[in-house]
Amino acid sequence: MRKSGDGSIFRTVPMFSKMPKTIAEKILSKHAGKSLRAGDFAVCKVDFAFGQDGTSSIIIDRIKELGVKKLKTRFCMVIDHSAPSPSVGVSRVHKNMRDFSKIFKTKIFDIGCGVCHQVIPESGMVAPGDLVLGADSHTCTYGAIGAFSTGVGSTDLAIALATGKNWFKVPATIKIIVKGSLAKGVFAKDVILHIIGKLKADGATYKAVEFSGPVIDNMGMDGRFTICNM
Repeated sequence: MRKSGDGSIFRTVPMFSKMPKTIAEKILSKHAGKSLRAGDFAVCKVDFAFGQDGTSSIIIDRIKELGVKKLKTRFCMVIDHSAPSPSVGVSRVHKNMRDFSKIFKTKIFDIGCGVCHQVIPESGMVAPGDLVLGADSHTCTYGAIGAFSTGVGSTDLAIALATGKNWFKVPATIKIIVKGSLAKGVFAKDVILHIIGKLKADGATYKAVEFSGPVIDNMGMDGRFTICNM
């Protein structure tokens, strides 16, 4: 990773209207049906959405309140955060998720199937170029396969299920180029921990992040998922 003149590994590049579009701008433009740039607001079609057992209860409640009879976005739920159930209350949530899945004929990954960010991409539910919403803060994981993927609140996700769409502010993009090669014993987790240590917790607020460079090019999908997950 090359340092800039001020000693930082990051360098800000000014954005001009004639510059090629970022992947975030391309995907959101396609799903809005018009050309978009960073800073624009648009209503976009959502390809896929999901919830897990810590967030799906509110999603289900909102769908019931809205009187939705048919979901307009592909949807699945995963029971992975409290599995097996530690209490009667959580068991009730799990039952509600199973009942909802039967009513709306959606996929549910039950206890023991795996973690949401593992089973969803392995199932083929998300493809490159998709617009994905998840009621989980690590939904950005699916950027590893070239999707625009972001976490949202359970109510926002319910609106996407009810309408097939949601509103977005197109984010500016930070491009991070990882040069060189990894020494023995250094893995993707080490790379991303170093990056976020420099970027800080709020360094990419309302931004998209693109990772590139030789280290990323030589990284397997497991490593790329690790990078995007964090």
